Amino acid sequence: MTRKPQAPRRRGFRPGRLLLGLALLLALLGAGHAVLWRLVADRLEQGFQRWATLRRAQGWQVAHAPPQRGGWPLSASLTLPDLRLAAPPDGPFGRLAWQATGVRLRLLPSDLRTLLVDARGPQRLIADSRELPFVADRLTATLPLADDVPPDTVRIMAHQLRLGPAAGAVTVAELAAELRGAGNPADDAALTLALTLGGITLPWALPLGRQVEAASMEAALAGPLPGGRAPARRATTWRDAGGTLELRALTLRWGDVAASAAATLALDAGLQPTGAGTLRVAGAAQGLDALAEAGLLPARTANLARSLVPLMARPDPAGGPPQIEVPLTLEDRTLAAARIPVLRLPAIDWGR
Repeated sequence: MTRKPQAPRRRGFRPGRLLLGLALLLALLGAGHAVLWRLVADRLEQGFQRWATLRRAQGWQVAHAPPQRGGWPLSASLTLPDLRLAAPPDGPFGRLAWQATGVRLRLLPSDLRTLLVDARGPQRLIADSRELPFVADRLTATLPLADDVPPDTVRIMAHQLRLGPAAGAVTVAELAAELRGAGNPADDAALTLALTLGGITLPWALPLGRQVEAASMEAALAGPLPGGRAPARRATTWRDAGGTLELRALTLRWGDVAASAAATLALDAGLQPTGAGTLRVAGAAQGLDALAEAGLLPARTANLARSLVPLMARPDPAGGPPQIEVPLTLEDRTLAAARIPVLRLPAIDWGR
């Protein structure tokens, strides 16, 4: 009798081997991620040390407490407690310094060409002998990275920014700023700044109220940025080289007043601002009343301006309230609208 060949036995499903394989795979991935994180953290710290060494060689002061690494597993971070940056006093920024309780630098493994900066706690901006304390719930900056080259574009975002002493601080709910340096192919200006502010709360009671809905500015500084310790000499050099400040757009929404302006400014023989521009205002009558009540506009000038507002008002093409458009001039520290003096500016003391 012939025996039938037996079918091969099938091995049963062994979950232990599968779990062991998964565990080994996860261990390899974890080890690889740890190595990558270490490499990114090393690059971050070494890059900062190179940057600090280069700045010190240029005369900057860079001081901080011992740095602390962190951020694992999603990013590599370097925290710099008690950071202080001070520009060289004979450079183009003069006696400018920034102090922060703590600053965290971050790099994401997915984007090693962009540095994220988080500033935390009370901070202080110092210009010559003037100090501006400030603090924010969130204050971040984004900088493109390039070896030994200062970033040409810096973007700053702030939430619930409080400027000034706690007892009389100006609060800005949202701030967005972009600062571009020389070298931007789209602009030949030495510096350009775009700034947007939203939800401004003032500590003072003013006729238009303490709440400013929004304000924005786009400005370009053209001309050389001379160094030296003497502000007056630097200002003179900038003026003599044809330096200008172009206010490309200024906007303000405050109570019943909505205004926009553009102007080009320079320095006159006495190193005081001079220039011309255009102002567009909706709610001009309310604005005049506010200036008069605050004592910033003489009553006689205010009455004359009120009588001209109805004659100058034009319909808004967008369907908003009527607007007036008036030319502005600034000469001999006097700001005039349609040749009517409206404000006398204090003199700028440049020192020696």
